[in-house]
Amino acid sequence: MIERILSSLLIFILAGLCEIGGGYLVWLWLKEDKSFWVGVIGLVVLGLYGVVATFQSANFGRVYAAYGGVFIVLAILWGWKVDGFVPDKFDIIGGVISLIGMGIIMFAPRN
Repeated sequence: MIERILSSLLIFILAGLCEIGGGYLVWLWLKEDKSFWVGVIGLVVLGLYGVVATFQSANFGRVYAAYGGVFIVLAILWGWKVDGFVPDKFDIIGGVISLIGMGIIMFAPRN
């Protein structure tokens, strides 16, 4: 069970980095006048996000619902480490709540 959880979390993190990183590169291209190629790389990385998510063992709806919780936390961390946005206590509380929801969706015992 622990291996399954760790594997699933690793896939979520990799997918999140692809989505946020790819989106960030597209943002830089369109909003901050970076090279067209930065945008192309961003679009490729965003495409990889869709592929990485398929490595999860659960069905599409459950994976994407649970992924939302991981995405929230990764976006807060990205903003903190890349954009210099310091999360406040409400960001942290919201992130913890989203991770609890993700855990329930993905790992609750089912028949």
